[in-house]
Amino acid sequence: QVQLVESGGGLVQAGGSLRVSCAASGLTFSTYIMAWFRQAPGKEREFVAGISRSGGSTSYADAVKGRFTISRDNARNTVYLQMNSLKPEDTAVYYCAAQIRIVLTTEAAKYDYWGQGTQVTVSS
Repeated sequence: QVQLVESGGGLVQAGGSLRVSCAASGLTFSTYIMAWFRQAPGKEREFVAGISRSGGSTSYADAVKGRFTISRDNARNTVYLQMNSLKPEDTAVYYCAAQIRIVLTTEAAKYDYWGQGTQVTVSS
């Protein structure tokens, strides 16, 4: 069955950096559009970043543009999110997601598979 397993979350001070990873199995990874979402306590899940099948096209939420970078390694079936200049408001559970539709979308409902999430906490 399809599994998405996130790793790399943790506690970091404001201004610091962290890289989270998502290893996929049970699917043909290179045919899936991948994305990262996050959910803070008491808030709805929100789109963070997305990447096309080849990695040639990316999309970012305004709140993270210029600070976060999404990338993928199709040989390793893994998608990454490099987070720099972290802020306390970036504190959330970060989820990776996969979908096989034609276009990269920010809508969570359009994603078919989800990981269990990894906690990222940014202290001030």
